Amino acid sequence: MPNCKTCTFLAARDSGTAPLWDNILRTPFWDVVHGYNTSLKGWLVLVTRRHIEAIDELTEDEATELGALIRRTSIALKEVVGCQKTYVIQFAEHPDHPHVHVHVVPRMADLPTERRGPNIFSYLGVADGERVSEAEMNAIATKVQRILKA
Repeated sequence: MPNCKTCTFLAARDSGTAPLWDNILRTPFWDVVHGYNTSLKGWLVLVTRRHIEAIDELTEDEATELGALIRRTSIALKEVVGCQKTYVIQFAEHPDHPHVHVHVVPRMADLPTERRGPNIFSYLGVADGERVSEAEMNAIATKVQRILKA
């Protein structure tokens, strides 16, 4: 899709040029990646491998695999970042990212009350200096990948 940044990232994964944080796991229907513009370590995103813009466009196989991946990535995040639970969020409303993608966000026990629930998005779209570094994203990706491939 011409104006879909998610499709651009997908093409890099397809060509083998994506960094580790953007290529944690590839399944037949989904890719698991670390969010690139977040200040929250472990913000994972599950991305459909084909461009669709609404959940109802998922095939049965894509939907089945999504359910299992949500569970598996949540388990991995608990182990890797020590979160209390995960938030699972899907909108696909951003003009640069109309492609269906599902956020699996670690909810830490000490998360400030004012950042809980939908306010978790205050950790996304942050300035470059506030973002999780590429080295940190890759370290998390390595650990999550090991768990997901086990």
